[in-house]
Formats: sequence, structure tokens, C-alpha cells
Amino acid sequence: METAEFIRVLDQEGRSLAVAASEAGPDATVPTCPGWQVRDLLRHTGTVHRWAASFVAEGRTAPHAGGGLPDLDGDELLDWFRTGHRRLVDTLAAAPADVECWHFLPAPSPLAFWARRQAHETAVHRVDAEAARGTAVGRSVGESAVAFSPAFAADGIDELLRAFHTRPRSKLRTEVPRVLRVRATDTDDAVWTVRLSARPPVTERGAKGNADCEVAGPAAQLYLSLWNRLPYPAVSGDAALAELWRERSAVT
Repeated sequence: METAEFIRVLDQEGRSLAVAASEAGPDATVPTCPGWQVRDLLRHTGTVHRWAASFVAEGRTAPHAGGGLPDLDGDELLDWFRTGHRRLVDTLAAAPADVECWHFLPAPSPLAFWARRQAHETAVHRVDAEAARGTAVGRSVGESAVAFSPAFAADGIDELLRAFHTRPRSKLRTEVPRVLRVRATDTDDAVWTVRLSARPPVTERGAKGNADCEVAGPAAQLYLSLWNRLPYPAVSGDAALAELWRERSAVT
């Protein structure tokens, strides 16, 4: 996917998140994020949006912690979220392709990184807002006004497997080497082979050799299941590996 398409998705997903959050209300629990209410979801996502925008807008070349969570609630919080989301979209859309700034995953460019990462960040949290509103997460994949395209979902799986979980901080480890296969059944060339060991996972595109366990299904459902928002569509082989993902794959 091109950077402009990620920005378009980010724009739509953020606006849909705000609508769902408004309809749910700040006190609504977020079943896909245990312990959170909608106000926590808005504060978190809005803070991430401002943090991300600051790198691109200011050309920051070193990491920084951001400004912290706002002491806002209700309509003021919703307005704050919308303002920050709009600022992020506009910042990315106006940035030169060769902008130099800090980023934390491999990418063709800093701008490509931030557009992709914030599109997926916002898309997953849009699903959380819909869950708080009472929309079943499974329904939000296929029937909401903003369903995920197979291409976008497959890209999100790729980011998770080949970027987030290649970092030393990944807790997805096994004492004995094992192989997990991830297969999107509705997208061409959307198969990943994840080699697990006592070191950070190593993931390749394609079905490379035998696998101890395979999780498979439509890309959009698989995307959300790997972000621990849905059950797996289908699991074959050693289900303990699929459960290991549930227990240790959280990204912080």
C-alpha cells in the first residue's frame, strides 16, 4: 500500500472511532481492552496521535515520551481527540516525502512508517470503540461502514509479524524451536512462517518448510485475532503455539 492510502485509512478510521466513542459514552467499558473505559481509549489514542505528529511536524530525530494523558472528559475529551487526529492526518498529508525524523520499525522512509503505523494503531482502536458501543467485533470486520480491505489487513499482519515481533523486546519465545504458520485465505501471497526459539522470532513471507501450528482465515479476521481482538478463525496442529501467541504477543 502507498503512503497516501495509509493516510486515507487513518483519516476514515479516526473519524469512525470518534463516532463510535461518542455513541458509546465515556463510561462505557471496552471489552477488547480489559480495564478500560471509552475515556481511556480516547486519551490513549489521542495522545499517541499527538506524539506521532510531533516527530513529523517538528523533524524530531530522537525519541521522546510525549505530553502525557489529558485531564479531560466528556465532550471536551472527544473534541480534543478529534483535534489531535485531524492534526496528525494533516501533518502526514502535508509532509515532504523525504522528511527526516525518528521512527522505530523498519520502513522505506520515516513518512511511510508513521502513516502505516498510525493507520493500524487507529484501525484497531476503532474496533475497540465499536466494541464499547455494543457492536460485536466480528460484525465490525465485515459489516460496519468501515470494514478492513484484505490488503490493509494483510499489511497489518505483516507489520506485526515482521516488524514488531522481530525486536529484542518481543516476549514471543520458546525453549525448544517451533514453527508457527499464519495464512490469510482470501489474499494472494499472504502466508508467513514464524520461527520461534529462545531468541526473538524470525519471520519469512511464504510457507517455508513444515509448521507445528497454523492459524488461518480471512485477512481481516486474522488481523484482529493476532491483535487479540477476535478468536482465531481456524487453528490446526499444536494449538499450544496459538495459545502462546495469546499469552505473550502483547505490544507495548
